[in-house]
Amino acid sequence: MQGFVELWVYLAATPLFGLTATVSVYVLAQWAALRLGQPPWANPVLATVIVIALLLLATGTPYPTYFSGAQFIHFLLGPAVVALAWPLWQRRAELRRRAAAIVGAALAGGAAAAASAVALGWALGLPHDVQMSLAPKSVTAPVAMGIAEQLGGIPALAAAFAVLTGMVGAVSAKYLFDALRITRPDVRGFALGTASHGLGAARALQVDPDAGAYAGLALGLQVVLAALAMPLVFSLF
Repeated sequence: MQGFVELWVYLAATPLFGLTATVSVYVLAQWAALRLGQPPWANPVLATVIVIALLLLATGTPYPTYFSGAQFIHFLLGPAVVALAWPLWQRRAELRRRAAAIVGAALAGGAAAAASAVALGWALGLPHDVQMSLAPKSVTAPVAMGIAEQLGGIPALAAAFAVLTGMVGAVSAKYLFDALRITRPDVRGFALGTASHGLGAARALQVDPDAGAYAGLALGLQVVLAALAMPLVFSLF
């Protein structure tokens, strides 16, 4: 026990704390999810976020101290997103044949996600800057922050909305698809990537290779289309 306490004190005072805590909690959450049969509600990312947040609160660890170590994992987000291109390359002939339908679906899905979020914020009487922070909720967080800033929103709030949207989609999508009797993996994956960006794509990859490939494609399309079109469209209104 004394050795454990000494190890904890050492880790808490170094950047290794954030890295060690994140990796350890995620591995345990992934193990638990596998033992449970990988149900959507046992999403390891969601479990890790909750446990790490509680751990920081319980130990009084400032977030900058935690992130000084966790940033090494944050750095790997870029290569992980780029790696999603490999399953798309394997299906390049199919994607070329369906290019028009795919782009049309991405435009429709992105427009519906942004418009419904802003309309809901307006109906609830939320301030304008909060509404603009909601608009890019279905775009991956780093891009959502940049778009929200251009729209007059709050970048940090946009990131929080994007992460929350991704988690909700990753946890609830299976039940929604089943209720709507949508069974095709490519359709389910594309819809999940369109609405829930990276977290949705990660969940789709766990379920089916085709679903994961199309989720990654939808994620990339939303980044490009939202970054180009959303500031222009909102400036007209």
